[in-house]
Amino acid sequence: MKKINFIDSIRSPIITEKATILSEQNKTVFKVHNKANKKTIKKNIEKIFKVNVIKVNIINQKSKLKMKQGRKSIKTGYKKAIITLKKGQSIDLTTGI
Repeated sequence: MKKINFIDSIRSPIITEKATILSEQNKTVFKVHNKANKKTIKKNIEKIFKVNVIKVNIINQKSKLKMKQGRKSIKTGYKKAIITLKKGQSIDLTTGI
């Protein structure tokens, strides 16, 4: 199996209303690679953003069947990770990597 690069394992941040509410509790939400696990996500977030990660929660979003202009289409599923940071630390998502 091919080893996942640490930058490739974190795909993108998720910026929604629910994610901004979580940011008040020192939590950040990222879309991650489907084969990434908690240990690799924790290690990679600490490497990229230079913060201390306390906890990582993973949620698998299932794919959904949608109707678009009378045709069936599939909205693909993905894996997202909710990262809890040490108190007083934060990740600024507006600056980029």
